[in-house]
Amino acid sequence: MVGFGAAGLIAIAAIAVVAVVAAGGDGGGGNDEAAAQVLPDGGSVPEQQEFDLNAAADAAGCELRSVRAKSRQHTTNLAQQIDYDSNPPTSGRHYQEPAPDGAYGEAPPDTQLVHNLEHGRVIVWVKPSLPEEQRADLKALFDEDSYQMVLVPRSDMRYPVAASAWNRDPVPNGTGRLLTCDRMSPEVFDALRTFRDEHRSNGPEPVP
Repeated sequence: MVGFGAAGLIAIAAIAVVAVVAAGGDGGGGNDEAAAQVLPDGGSVPEQQEFDLNAAADAAGCELRSVRAKSRQHTTNLAQQIDYDSNPPTSGRHYQEPAPDGAYGEAPPDTQLVHNLEHGRVIVWVKPSLPEEQRADLKALFDEDSYQMVLVPRSDMRYPVAASAWNRDPVPNGTGRLLTCDRMSPEVFDALRTFRDEHRSNGPEPVP
């Protein structure tokens, strides 16, 4: 009887594991077939050479901008259109629930991603028309350190790659931060790394 009981517990545990895997297959935000097509694996990134944000942005030919946030209000309608002060957005009114962190083949609505920024996330926006090798390299950078990170395609921006964040100062609405890069180069990876390290976990409503 003890043997049957142990076997039963093992079977139940196995079923539970399968259920968790089935339920959590897309739990990393966009870890699905679409994400694999837009942001494929197999890329590589150079070793970090520059650890200062301003110097890294200058070396990469990227621009840093600050956008004073006007609102932290929520909307309950995910389909509501909100005009943001920059493309990609950095701050402002947003949907009441953020998107899960992760890499996406199809980006959630801006209104949802802005809530991620409020929670201290950094979003890297990728032009989907970039060559596959460059998109794979950006995915490799995401995989290098994905904590509180979101990686999404954005076809309607003029930059090959950009990053945004939302800082808490000055209270109550804070300041949006934007890094835009007009071209891809090895130096861009340090610009993205230092932007991530400077602004991650620094949102007006930080959430682990």
